[in-house]
Amino acid sequence: MIKMTAQYSAFSAAIKRALPTTCLAPVPGTIIRPGPSPRIGVLPSTRFFSRTFQNRKFPPTGIPKSPRAKITTASPLKRPPDAMAQSANPHHLVIVALETFFVPVPKFDLPAPYTYELKEYSRTRPDQVAERIRDADIIIMTVLPVRADVLRPEVCPRLKMVSVVASGTDSVDLAACKDRGIVVANTPHCNAVSVAEHALALYFAARRSVALSHTMVQAGAWPQRGTLQKALDGPDGKPPRTCRDETLGIVGYGAVGKVLEATAKALGMKVLVAGRKGSTAPEGRTAFDTLIRDSSVIVLCLPRSPETLNLISEAELGAMKPYAVIVNVSRGGIVDEKALVAALKARKIAGYGTDVYEQEPASAENSSLVGPGIVDLNVVTTPHVAWCASDTIANYNRATKENIEGWLSTGRPKYPVV
Repeated sequence: MIKMTAQYSAFSAAIKRALPTTCLAPVPGTIIRPGPSPRIGVLPSTRFFSRTFQNRKFPPTGIPKSPRAKITTASPLKRPPDAMAQSANPHHLVIVALETFFVPVPKFDLPAPYTYELKEYSRTRPDQVAERIRDADIIIMTVLPVRADVLRPEVCPRLKMVSVVASGTDSVDLAACKDRGIVVANTPHCNAVSVAEHALALYFAARRSVALSHTMVQAGAWPQRGTLQKALDGPDGKPPRTCRDETLGIVGYGAVGKVLEATAKALGMKVLVAGRKGSTAPEGRTAFDTLIRDSSVIVLCLPRSPETLNLISEAELGAMKPYAVIVNVSRGGIVDEKALVAALKARKIAGYGTDVYEQEPASAENSSLVGPGIVDLNVVTTPHVAWCASDTIANYNRATKENIEGWLSTGRPKYPVV
């Protein structure tokens, strides 16, 4: 026992010599500055991972920058007293990331004199939000609902900023944030290329009846029927069209719509861009109702808002060409799912490809687009992953850093919403 104690003491002394400035509280006499910083990792419980960062100016002692040390324990630890002292420091920020499952949190280089503590949760349920953000100065989230009830001052008195790792901010109560003076920033355009490519993948899969053909082959229908060629025919009884015969109607002309337009034209498609429904189309746009009637492919890539709910419903579906294919990479609720399934069963349109649903995660219990009822329909479904790509994650990290660091530097994030 004496030998082990001596070994432990020697090891502890070596660690202290190697990490002279790695601590939770500022060292008296040091200058806090922006730039690369050593970190301490603390795991207060098995539910989340907490990282505390300090920006330091090292004295000219020739001591190298210290590596990251991580303390892991199976049982919960009380928050250290020096961390509590930092929470009273107005320049020490608590950043809480609620959904790192989607996109990992970047390392921030905050301007002096700011330091920060980062608490990361892989996933968070709506009923866990209030508890997890009670000490937060900044929260980072993606699609988790952040409603007025959890934004009350008595729930999160220190909250100053909501950083959304997504373009859409419909899951955040913007009015409640505005009332409290909480800054909201999003990360637009980061997934434009990935979503545009995914939209084209859904188009090809729907136009070529890929999912329907796959199901029929797996069910043994090919040897039974001798050929499945007719499975590709549209309601008009004709084989699928190729890109050079398609007229693509784009509803939503943001970053995704612009990338999609350029790619579709390169494939030989004619492209129309919709004006707002119920309004006169400006120059260079096509009236919404005209686009619905004239397009053979319609791609939805617009934000969800009260004005766009059920944008595509029974009337629009009835006005489309019988060989029309619809692709939805926007938000659930923009297409009336029940009306859509009815149109497919009545063979009013040729197919539908979607990455979004009225309720998510979609299941047979909450969506008309999932389950045995659509097995014989030309429907292609993916689980809200159009955004997913390596460059998307890099772009999200860059934009999140620009928002938070820019807000602390200038009082305004790079991409403000509120």
